[in-house]
Amino acid sequence: MTEQFVGCTVSITCVEEIGTYQGQIVDFNDQKVLLTKAFCNGVPHSSSRVTINAKDILEISIISINDDAGKNVADAETQSRVIVKRPIAKRAGRSTSDFTPPPPPEVQVQTQFTLKKSIESTFQMEIPANGRISSAEVISKSNQRKLTHRQRRNERDEQAFGTPIDQCLKQDFDFEKNLALFNKEAVWQEINSSRPDIVRQSEINKANKSRYRHDENIIESAPAAFRQIIVPYPDRTEYVTDDGLIIPSITLDLHRQLIGAADRFGITWERRVELFGRAGTEIILQLLGGGHRFNPNNAHQRPTVVALCGPHRSGAAGINCARQLSSHGVKTIVFIENSEDVFLLQELSLYKLTNNKVESDVKNLPPVVDLIVMALCGENSPRTITSVAKWANNNRAPILAIEPPSSGTPGVLSKFSLLGALPLAHSTDNGRLYLLNLALPNKVYSDVGITYRSPFGPKFVIPLHANDS
Repeated sequence: MTEQFVGCTVSITCVEEIGTYQGQIVDFNDQKVLLTKAFCNGVPHSSSRVTINAKDILEISIISINDDAGKNVADAETQSRVIVKRPIAKRAGRSTSDFTPPPPPEVQVQTQFTLKKSIESTFQMEIPANGRISSAEVISKSNQRKLTHRQRRNERDEQAFGTPIDQCLKQDFDFEKNLALFNKEAVWQEINSSRPDIVRQSEINKANKSRYRHDENIIESAPAAFRQIIVPYPDRTEYVTDDGLIIPSITLDLHRQLIGAADRFGITWERRVELFGRAGTEIILQLLGGGHRFNPNNAHQRPTVVALCGPHRSGAAGINCARQLSSHGVKTIVFIENSEDVFLLQELSLYKLTNNKVESDVKNLPPVVDLIVMALCGENSPRTITSVAKWANNNRAPILAIEPPSSGTPGVLSKFSLLGALPLAHSTDNGRLYLLNLALPNKVYSDVGITYRSPFGPKFVIPLHANDS
């Protein structure tokens, strides 16, 4: 009887030192088993053939048998088997069923019993009846292999679609009954028992906190607590940065004292105007599109910027900004009515070296530009600018004001404003405020009674927001 197992694929569980082997039986007797195509503990064995002694075997499970082996065992039981075609539900394009049923259950059980008894008699050991020997499934698979591809396909279709579903749809699914079978409380207790004590305690504390209704779930923001700039007599408005630092506004008189102290210590206007021009240029380049607009392959879309400048230091900063913009390939036009101011003349002479236009008549300004630099009015010299304001408003281009009056430029609504040192209490007509780091030493601030610690961090220009808290 041992010849019938030659060619079968088996799984052999040996003593712990040897492990588990899978392979195809080449030789089989009461002393040893010879396997080929062997795997040891799931890894292909280095030898083409492996010999396992009977005394080392604890359990043998048949994985599959070859057609000849299955035939030798099941011939007697299957000789009288008759293939019967059973009626099934008709489908479109098909009148009969060519489904071939598997061998009767009695034949499969008898085959499995015969194989099991043969192994027990060969090794004088008992094979546990725990389902490890799957001979019935193997015989069924071997029978399926004898079917043609079309027959196997039709068999799958019958198993999937041959059963009517009307009967299944008559009964509603009881969700509550099935949900009751799941003990959620016990599962949660098991999960929580595996967590560290500190995690469970934090979750308990979180659950004990007050719960809000949907109309109460609003947490009011607390006042910002980062106050590192203190002025002797602040103005009525306070600002806050993106990081929560409070920037107090100062009066015009204190602002003049601060600028005077900077001049005395050597931080002169010639140094500060370059910082204003640089900061204004960086903001404008981003407003004009940044790297997407200023691309060597996009030279046909050069932007145009008009700087409206007055005869004072703010006007000189506007001209400096126009000069620095021209070095980035921006087409600039400087408008100025009066050039008698000494600071203005210095910057104007440098700007003319760029070969860009200087206009003194509003009628010569283009009707459409990309951006306007507003530097017509300083804090010390506000005046009415009706004609220029009308042109700026009709142009509809965004306006960036440099050091504008705190009440705003007359007749003009700026979208952005660039400020230096510390801000005044600015009107909403000046739009969004940006504070420039003039790099004034702390000694300059302390000389006028200001306790100062820089709020800029890694940035050169920071936005300011009204502190409503």
